[in-house]
Amino acid sequence: MSECSIRAMWILSPNDSVVFSRRFPVVERRWRQACQREKESSLDRDLHKYVLPLLPNDLELASAFADRKQRDGSARGFGIRVSQSIAGSDSWIDDPITRHVISLCINREGDKYLLWPMVLHAKGYYHILVLPLVEPRHVKAYERMRSCPDCGHSAGVECTLSSLLLELPCITGAFMVAHIIGDIITGDVVDPEVASSSSPSVGGLLDSLTGSIGISSISARAKPVAAPVAASTTPGMTATGSVISDAQKSTSRPIDKDSLRTFISSSMPFGTPLDLNYSNISAIKATGFSTSDVPPADIKQPAWKPYLYKGKQRMLFTIHEVVYAAMYDRDDIPDTLSISGQINCRAELEGLPDVSFPTTGLTSAHIEVLSFHPCAQVPEQGIDKQSLMFSPPLGNFVLMHYQALCTLGPPVKGFYQLSMVSEDEGAFLFRLRLMEGYKAPLTMEYCTVTMPFPRRRVISFDGNPSVGTISTSEHSVEWKIIASGKGVAGKSVEATFPGTIRFAPRQINRVPSFSTSVQRSLVDEDSDTETESSYNMNNIEEFLMEKLNKDLPAVDLEEPFCWQAYKYAKVSFKIVGGTLSGMSFDPKSVSLYPSVRAPIEFSMQASAGDYILWNTLGKCPFVASPKV
Repeated sequence: MSECSIRAMWILSPNDSVVFSRRFPVVERRWRQACQREKESSLDRDLHKYVLPLLPNDLELASAFADRKQRDGSARGFGIRVSQSIAGSDSWIDDPITRHVISLCINREGDKYLLWPMVLHAKGYYHILVLPLVEPRHVKAYERMRSCPDCGHSAGVECTLSSLLLELPCITGAFMVAHIIGDIITGDVVDPEVASSSSPSVGGLLDSLTGSIGISSISARAKPVAAPVAASTTPGMTATGSVISDAQKSTSRPIDKDSLRTFISSSMPFGTPLDLNYSNISAIKATGFSTSDVPPADIKQPAWKPYLYKGKQRMLFTIHEVVYAAMYDRDDIPDTLSISGQINCRAELEGLPDVSFPTTGLTSAHIEVLSFHPCAQVPEQGIDKQSLMFSPPLGNFVLMHYQALCTLGPPVKGFYQLSMVSEDEGAFLFRLRLMEGYKAPLTMEYCTVTMPFPRRRVISFDGNPSVGTISTSEHSVEWKIIASGKGVAGKSVEATFPGTIRFAPRQINRVPSFSTSVQRSLVDEDSDTETESSYNMNNIEEFLMEKLNKDLPAVDLEEPFCWQAYKYAKVSFKIVGGTLSGMSFDPKSVSLYPSVRAPIEFSMQASAGDYILWNTLGKCPFVASPKV
């Protein structure tokens, strides 16, 4: 972040108008000085012909963005060189990165200037554009790439886009800025979950600052500071597990420009990002500082911890794992099972202490990827034994991320079969086994299986499961195997569920209505008004695959998992009392310096992410194994 400076940022609406913009004159002065130095020291006297000396106004920026969408097919563009690509466009470089780091051509007084690198982030109905500061030579290098006659990155090429971006860490910082701005305008700013087994009365300065951000109960999510956007209702999840559309989020959450300006001014003064933690900035805005908040004279207070905690001291750790699975029940396709985990922490400690503990068992837990919070120091002591030391920031934070294999086997395994006996009627069968091989204290608090049918309307249903209850909606059937409050521990559960289901007749005009729905979803999500003819596609399947690459929500594209013959069931569950990867640590090994009496509270839980049971009798997508 220290090497990142932001020249300007813009937020555009679906009709390509700028609804918010912010420029940083201090950074812009550095850009003009760099251009002057480049012009004086370089033999390239044509620098001014394509490097924009001044930032465009909002109308120029909006016009350039709309022109790019029309030329490149969408806001993100093609990403690779296709028949519609022209020399000088981003897709001409033939690199998918150009879907996220774009350029704009600014027309000013008959001349065309290049504005690059522009980080593009789509959130809800809005497009967020962030322009970091780079050297003019980097813009010149990108201009040469856009005019290269060769396609792709062949051997012997001096400079590629990937190698150029490696020299620009400011791109990563710009993405961080774009993502937090997107979360703020849509109200998606939340704190990581930290579970506690004690009473909620924490007290102290921290809770008075953040307004009930403290731990409220077992497995309760820490409440963030109120989002700086007006909203009557927070969007949730539907019964079928599909997310409420971003369109609804946008209409119910208008941008609070004053709060957004306050956050930008506090988090990145003069265009340099210092602290993008929304809770910290909100606490500073709400409370300010007093003479009692002065740290000890011999200790330097970090910028990311603006307040010192006062009150009852304790530390809370939560290991939270998310299980992803694709279960096929086929001899020719292996099942896949992976875990994404993190250690969440909350340190209610007075002063500025250092916390340390050994992380052992990383090999036995089959950890594949490991990363740490910037406040942590991890000396190299071997992959299986590391001593982790950190100076905890304010509030809840993620101390460590990891990816691992599941050492205990699938928590839910079995098969799902669906056979269409007629055009509008199907027979299905579930045969599942839950928590096989799992022992106490591991407890499955709840387990639900959902059969979504986003393209068909359910009109009748018949079936009796061996355990649990059934509920139906217009486009789904939900099977609650284990209801909340009736957890299962120390034993396995066998569950079968045969039944039949009837759907409403299909529409007669299938292809036209399908094509229209795809185009309508594109207008809502990507603000692209191009039609099928603008791509010159030969058939509807090729047209569909083009749309699948536009980062659209799956439900808005008629659920690609379920189009044609794809059918699946989605499992959701929560397991407490341990982890599925074997990741753990001993709370007694946590040490504090300076030494202080602070109880350590520790909890573990695992939940289902995309845990999919594919229809054994139907088509299913899978990753082909490489041939040895």
